[in-house]
Amino acid sequence: MLYASLKALHILSIIVWVGGMAFAHFFLRPALAELEAPARVVLMRDVLGRFFTNVLSMIVIALVTGIWMMSIFLGQATQAGTEVKMPLGWMFMGAVGLLMMAIFGHIRFVLFRRLHAAVLETKWTVGAAALASIRSWVRLNLGLGILVVIAASGVISY
Repeated sequence: MLYASLKALHILSIIVWVGGMAFAHFFLRPALAELEAPARVVLMRDVLGRFFTNVLSMIVIALVTGIWMMSIFLGQATQAGTEVKMPLGWMFMGAVGLLMMAIFGHIRFVLFRRLHAAVLETKWTVGAAALASIRSWVRLNLGLGILVVIAASGVISY
């Protein structure tokens, strides 16, 4: 029961993170393109601020549940006296997940700070440039997230 609960939390955290990136990239951003720069930049700063705070929570949940599930797996293998061999898919998910977390850190703690400062200083072209950088990095993270979801679903054999 514990393992199933951890797995559910893990999957839900990834759904919120990857799904939020997909929503922002494919639906929100294009819909806001018609707004004037000041309104668009302020609105995106506000939306991304809320989303990034949520993603920080999702990252903690994904990291804690992932490590916990691996420790349960390793503990059971050790108790059974079997050779411990971490599934290749888990190693892939873990490595790509850590990369995604690092990219998110850059987005949240470097690029988003630039965006926030630009809004406070009413420098709309600087804000638009920060949004463009955020969009590029989010696109990369979204692609990585989709790869992880595909790998986790078993579509790709490993």
